[in-house]
Amino acid sequence: MTSAAGEDRERIAALTARLNDPELYRSSPFAVYQQLREEACVAWCEDPGYWVLTGHAEVVAVGIDPERFCSSSGILVQEIGNSYDSPPTMMHTDPPAHTRYRRLVQPSFKPSSVRSLEDAVRAMAVTLIDEIQADEPIDIVEALSVPYPLQVICELLGTDAQQWRTFYRWSEAAIPGTEGVSEEERSAAQMEMWSYLHGLAVDRREQPREDVISQIATATIDGEQLEDYEVAMFLIQLLVAGNETTRNLISTGLVALAQAPQEWARLRADRSLIPSAVEELLRYSSPVVSFMRTATRDTELAGQAIKAGDPVLMVYAAANRDPSVFGNDAESLRVDRDPNPHLALGFGTHFCLGAVLARLEARVVLEELVNRFATIEVAGVIERSPSSIIAGITKAQLKFLA
Repeated sequence: MTSAAGEDRERIAALTARLNDPELYRSSPFAVYQQLREEACVAWCEDPGYWVLTGHAEVVAVGIDPERFCSSSGILVQEIGNSYDSPPTMMHTDPPAHTRYRRLVQPSFKPSSVRSLEDAVRAMAVTLIDEIQADEPIDIVEALSVPYPLQVICELLGTDAQQWRTFYRWSEAAIPGTEGVSEEERSAAQMEMWSYLHGLAVDRREQPREDVISQIATATIDGEQLEDYEVAMFLIQLLVAGNETTRNLISTGLVALAQAPQEWARLRADRSLIPSAVEELLRYSSPVVSFMRTATRDTELAGQAIKAGDPVLMVYAAANRDPSVFGNDAESLRVDRDPNPHLALGFGTHFCLGAVLARLEARVVLEELVNRFATIEVAGVIERSPSSIIAGITKAQLKFLA
């Protein structure tokens, strides 16, 4: 007869195995996260072999301690067992290398620099929102949440705004789990992206302009510049992470508001709630589902022994629904939530460089939509991405009512 302890282990093993199933993300993983958080907030997933963290405290403990848990061995489950001659992104680095990189590029994303973009960002949002017809169903992903952040990226990079369609193809190819992209197509697109962005870096070194590429390519600390390949590495991160996060924040956030019309009504009644609504949509949607770290030495988390070399997956989406931090209504959307210590934009050493820009883009969209439309409702199909990395919505038919 199977013991109770054995049954518990089997149940937890079955739950962690579900995290590898793309179908879970097409529906909703939150019930699985809740079970794991309640029964084993640090749980072992046998295949391919990693620890799953679903509690807020445990995720934070790993994220703020790069000495115990490093990023250089990979940040995705798909990277377990990989090694790199040079880091694919800044996210794959640890101090002191990460500190050097961040010091070089931080000035390009300081709040004052981002605030100077607001008029241009708003103009892009207005142009797209002008095409939304009241009381008519629209796929908000295609109409707004895909082109908008990519057009902002074009503005940042000083490239033709119509380049966003190519950037979209490249970005989709860079995200593991994206449907409809073969491995051949993925590799070819990534090579195209690298070649293009490396070329931009070389060009801006020789002929600087007033854009982010030039700022990064020519920045120095103690007379030291980034190498061309390092500039290209940053630009890939900006292009992919800078649009994927905002895109899915907007689409997932608007679907959530359509499903909670009372929260839309609160924003209509009190526009001062929009900044806190942005934070709540970040928490509730958690566009980046999870990132991985690797234990650098034997240690423990929540009483569980972790061995040196063990991969550890920080599930931000689960931590952002932890009732011990967010209360008994953690599963609900509440636009006035305060405090709201969500982890959607990272924290500690790896706090998102583009956080100010993502918040600006989301705020502008909410302001423009709330000013124009009385309410919002689901008007058809909602299709979610099967990716376990990016909480994406690939189609969302909504209706904005006058």
